[in-house]
Amino acid sequence: MKLSRIATLSSSLLLAVGLALTGAGAAQGAQQATPTGYVALGDSYSSGVGSGSYDSSSGDCLRSPRAYPALWAAAHSPSSFHFAACSGARTGDVLSGQLSSLGTSTGLVSLTIGGNDAGFADTMTTCVLQSQSSCLSRLATANSYIDSTLPGLLDQVYSAITARASAAHVVVLGYPRFYELNGSCIAGLSETERSAINAASDHLNSVTAKRALDHGFAFGSVTSAFAGHEICSGNSWLHSVNLFNLTESYHPTAAGQSGGYLPVLNTED
Repeated sequence: MKLSRIATLSSSLLLAVGLALTGAGAAQGAQQATPTGYVALGDSYSSGVGSGSYDSSSGDCLRSPRAYPALWAAAHSPSSFHFAACSGARTGDVLSGQLSSLGTSTGLVSLTIGGNDAGFADTMTTCVLQSQSSCLSRLATANSYIDSTLPGLLDQVYSAITARASAAHVVVLGYPRFYELNGSCIAGLSETERSAINAASDHLNSVTAKRALDHGFAFGSVTSAFAGHEICSGNSWLHSVNLFNLTESYHPTAAGQSGGYLPVLNTED
């Protein structure tokens, strides 16, 4: 009886030790599997248009090492970094060409998207080259699109990100206001046009933030970060219209990426 009991106790002890070791191994495996990769999606505000020193291998996407995603990656050394953001990208481009790097190892995703869908480049061209009434009319069209169509497109992008990288922390970043009102500019657009453009940017950010938060994502507003550094401020972090380089017009400078976008991502990551 004693030997049988000892055998039984020994078996139970071995089983308990085995289970403990198995649990420890599983915990260690779970720790090792923590997703720590970083994927940067989106449009020109994320690729770094306007900041210069573009990576020649990125072609027309114009990705820059001075863009906030590259700066964040350099400072934090994620286990992997995939820079997929591309100049001119719309929501459909993100869905069709930027999501392949997302997966179970993705711990952080950042993106700016929606401005091109709303036609902001065309809007700014209209405002610069045509009359005030044409500018305000084009802005009204953009605002209507932001209300009626953009939310559904953002939902598609956000849902696709979650489907591919369910463990990732996703930070959606907004767009800055373009103008400091009653600032140092003595020519160009009227104050009425500048105010309307700023209001449209605020509206885009508001709609984007609502969709992002409803998907459980963080939204990083850069409006405060760029305050005092808009066009007409005398210390602008945004390029004004440049007829010799239209692509960079109304995009953040290198200072706008490092001083505007990067701190916001650091706060939200």
